[in-house]
Amino acid sequence: MKPATRLFLIGAPVLVAAAVIFGSGGDSGVLADNPPARPERSGAPDPLSSGDPDDREELARRIDAMPPGLAAPEKKELAAQLVASAENSTLDWRRQYAAIEDLGDGNGYTAGVIGFCSGTNDMLQLVESYTEKHPDNPLAPFLPALRKVDGTDSHEGLDPGFREAWAKAAESADFRSAQDSTRDRLYFDPAVRLAKMDGLGTLGQFVYYDAMVLHGPGLDARGFYGIREAAMKKEKTAAEGGDEKAYLNAFMDASRAVMKTKLIAEQRDSSRIDTAQRVFLRDGNMALEPPLTWQVYGETFRIDQS
Repeated sequence: MKPATRLFLIGAPVLVAAAVIFGSGGDSGVLADNPPARPERSGAPDPLSSGDPDDREELARRIDAMPPGLAAPEKKELAAQLVASAENSTLDWRRQYAAIEDLGDGNGYTAGVIGFCSGTNDMLQLVESYTEKHPDNPLAPFLPALRKVDGTDSHEGLDPGFREAWAKAAESADFRSAQDSTRDRLYFDPAVRLAKMDGLGTLGQFVYYDAMVLHGPGLDARGFYGIREAAMKKEKTAAEGGDEKAYLNAFMDASRAVMKTKLIAEQRDSSRIDTAQRVFLRDGNMALEPPLTWQVYGETFRIDQS
């Protein structure tokens, strides 16, 4: 997003994938004439959210028995830094809890540690769940307006005061924790689970997570699950006996193609793939081990230790 180049320094088994239903939920799978930049930010299927309870329990046991991969604390921290470099041009992701602005991308306000949006339901889910436990929080009075603008870019009922209320709420450790929990429930945990089911290592798990954040977990061609489906038509996943690198390249190709359809120029920039994820893949760093050096929007970042 910024033209200047800066260098940031931090510190000197195969499982057959379970079926995921793509055709439900009302998504046509056809690109809309003017789709939002992040369609269907929530509501897509989690591998453990449907089907026979006994099957889900067995699947959960198998996933839990796998190496932690991106879910290991040091890797999860690294993932947060990588995403922040693309979303906020910084590695200091913890400073984003209070951030809020309208990016002009059709999603209304974008705020918080992962970019919750007033127009894409995930912000509404966050504020509703937080208000259940903390009914007197600064955002509670805005819940009726958040429900009304959900699915739109409108600020009706949010202005004036919503941005100030968000910043005030973010002063609370409980609200910061709620942001983390909602991020994990909607994006991180489903992405990592599904990547493991597809036989992907730590790098592949991050590629899934970053795509889930960027595109949203939608079922249509522009959402995460649609992108995965397109990649699986080109290459087999590792769980299906395919080559992991070939599959990840196909997934990145599909993700990149969707990025080029974004409504605003900043989101059409594909450097988070071209000069970051593909660099790690080309280097064969499937475990996503530091040191890592990459570029996003022309800025250079480096992590020496996770």
